[in-house]
Amino acid sequence: MVVKSAYLLNFLVKLYLKGTLAMLLHHRFVETAKQYAQKTAISDRSVGKSLTYRQTLIASLILTRICRKFPRGNVGLMVPTSLGCILAKIAILMSGRTPVMINYSTGAEQNARFAQRKCAFHTIITSKALLEKINCPHVPGMIYLEEIMAGLSWLDKLWAAGIALLPANLIKLFIKGGDEDDNLVLLFTSGSEREPKTVPLTHKNITTNIVDCGERFHFTDQDILLATLPYFHVFGMTVNLWLPLFYGSTIVCYANPLEYKKVCEIARKEKTTVMVGTPSFYWGYLRKSELGDFTTTRIAMCGADKCPDALREGFMSKHGVTLLEGYGATECSPVISVNSAEENRPGSVGKPVTSIAVRIENYETGEECAPGEDGRILVKGPSVMKGYFNDFEQTSLRMRHGWYDTGDMGNIDADGYLWHVGRLKRFIKIGGEMISLVRTENVLEKLLPEDIECCVIEVPDAIKGAKIVAVTTAPIEEKTIIKQLAGQLPAIAIPKIFLVRQQMPKTGNGKIDFRALTEIARQELQR
Repeated sequence: MVVKSAYLLNFLVKLYLKGTLAMLLHHRFVETAKQYAQKTAISDRSVGKSLTYRQTLIASLILTRICRKFPRGNVGLMVPTSLGCILAKIAILMSGRTPVMINYSTGAEQNARFAQRKCAFHTIITSKALLEKINCPHVPGMIYLEEIMAGLSWLDKLWAAGIALLPANLIKLFIKGGDEDDNLVLLFTSGSEREPKTVPLTHKNITTNIVDCGERFHFTDQDILLATLPYFHVFGMTVNLWLPLFYGSTIVCYANPLEYKKVCEIARKEKTTVMVGTPSFYWGYLRKSELGDFTTTRIAMCGADKCPDALREGFMSKHGVTLLEGYGATECSPVISVNSAEENRPGSVGKPVTSIAVRIENYETGEECAPGEDGRILVKGPSVMKGYFNDFEQTSLRMRHGWYDTGDMGNIDADGYLWHVGRLKRFIKIGGEMISLVRTENVLEKLLPEDIECCVIEVPDAIKGAKIVAVTTAPIEEKTIIKQLAGQLPAIAIPKIFLVRQQMPKTGNGKIDFRALTEIARQELQR
């Protein structure tokens, strides 16, 4: 009996050490939940339900027992930003599986099947209510949250409540341990320019980014985060989910960021202190908000696309809130650089965060650029992915000697601020000259009324190889605009063709889908 007890004790010690040698984010959540047990962890304004940290821990442990019945490996998760999505994500990790986040906003069925093929899994946790709302048919492998919750037994609940009473270090013995280099999540790139790539991000990747952001913005357990971005997008997942759970903050989530007025009302009522979004969403909040909606907001981060001057000025004028522009990539977990209250240079995307090194490289020679000189943006650091999932070709194209080639162009000024000037793919060569579509777009944007959106794209041309086309969301005086552009741009950079679309095709995070828009323009010009 003594020998068996010694073996058991040795086993438990080894298991404990294995689970604590690394910073695993689901383990960090357990620690946070025990520390802030009675504090509100999640307030889901879509369903009007809130859970304390202790209740969130119990609910996650209940779902963990369910997830252990799924095949090992990857598990799909296709659920809107909600209490259910957060609990399912934590439970998948606690059960030793890896969540694969699926975009439901555009082509949900296609995206679900693509994810299953690409990442070799079958099970997808989703919601019947979601599928009905987006008119998505059942895909083999789908399991519904509504049925999971209805099928829970008293034994599941009793077991979870009992485990949750234990100290944090003992709770960790009942959930999956692992290594900081284990995958935390599989995400997909936006696919706005080509077929989405699969990005595996580890616990170390995301934790590093969380700590960097925490240092830059002084996050505390007193913060209340307004979470509206989808969790299938890395910006939303890192800042709207793992960051608040890491610091013991409160998540106030709402599933539809496009309900601008409702989101503004939630910000006012819940007294949120932190919000993140894309320019597309911030425009909506600016137009639908009332004075006082963002009185408690101390941080408003704007990313995923360039923040227009008019939007920045509008928020400051109406609410006294500074939009702090940042820059990131799915492959970097995501934040690469960001402005802060202490160091803010409007127009730039801020200084690189602590753990990220940035190199600006001449796109032709590969030499490092001088301060202020445009070139490719390369980044290196512990928040950068290991490589694309099962895609050696793309990994070898984008990862070189530890540096990740973002595919973006920019420069670093003498004071260390990074300036993003556009995707390399959004530069075109006409008549031997490199033309920035982003620069043309920025100039055009300032000449149009605030309620008209614009995008400048490239379409093939039999003679010149390429031609510039401007797409706007309302008719404009083309001759007048061209004349005004001529005063600010070289003739070769001025669009001669203008198309009108009432709405721009967009990805789930509000970015313009360039691939879809280019195809639309091609078809229209061929008529």
